[in-house]
Parts: sequence; C-alpha cells; structure tokens
Amino acid sequence: MELARLQELLALTYGERDAARGRAATVAWLAEELGELAQAVRKGTRQQQLHELGDVLAWLASLANQMGLSLDEAVQRYAAGCPTCAHTPCRCEPAPSSGT
Repeated sequence: MELARLQELLALTYGERDAARGRAATVAWLAEELGELAQAVRKGTRQQQLHELGDVLAWLASLANQMGLSLDEAVQRYAAGCPTCAHTPCRCEPAPSSGT
C-alpha cells in the first residue's frame, strides 16, 4: 500500500475520532506503540513485529493527517539517499557509541 493511500484510508476510517482526540494524545499513542514495537523487536515473533510496525505506521499517518502533512512528501528527503551526504549507502561518519 502506498503511503498516500494509507493516509487516505485512515482518514476515512478514523478521521473524526482522531481529530477529536487531538495531536497531543495522538503523539502519546504513537510513543506507546513505538515502545511496543521496541519490545516486539527484542522479544517478539515476526507476526508480533509486523503487528506493532503496522500500528506505528497507522499512528504516524494519523498524526500526519491531523497536521495536514503528507507522509509521501516527508519521506522525499530520503529520495536521493542519505539526506546529509546524498549517498547510498551513507558515507557520513557514524556517531560515537554511548557504550551503554
């Protein structure tokens, strides 16, 4: 499914509910789903990982809709590869490890 279609479908399915919830609550739900994704990546099955990844995408699309922004437009900054060095693969120096 294309990102624009995802946004359209979620707007049709949940748009009124999302608007009533508001941006702040949507960000909180997105953060919670991201935490669930992190747990699934560490300890979950492939099916659990797919489930949580889908939830994160859905909440991100909901937030974009509430803000009047396009995920397709947002992702364009990566269209030429790394947005910093413009290479694929990235040639930027990696950040130092925190050691934790």
